[in-house]
Amino acid sequence: MSDRQTALVVEDSADQRDLLRRYLDREGFDVVAAVDAESAIAAFGEIRPVVAVIDLLLPGITGEECVRLLRTRHPECFVIVSSVLDPGEYPDADAALPKPIVGADLRRILRSVSR
Repeated sequence: MSDRQTALVVEDSADQRDLLRRYLDREGFDVVAAVDAESAIAAFGEIRPVVAVIDLLLPGITGEECVRLLRTRHPECFVIVSSVLDPGEYPDADAALPKPIVGADLRRILRSVSR
């Protein structure tokens, strides 16, 4: 078992999911990646994410609903929302990561995460 904390990535784009996985791995997290909100929600009982990066535009259950359900199940999780939408349209979260995702932006946000 790893001593690293868990990060959850919910992203339907394989390229974006892989990019986030690499960035978070470099920052010292074990990464659980889900292609949609349904898969992420199914994993909530098995993981304890310290941080989650959730795309807002997902097929099926929206990213906004996924954020709401994550906060109910894991209120201590630091939630980062990501999207191509205007940041003014983002739901309440701990941080926003507009696309295109830049590693330096994610590193800056992760500095605020309690570990």
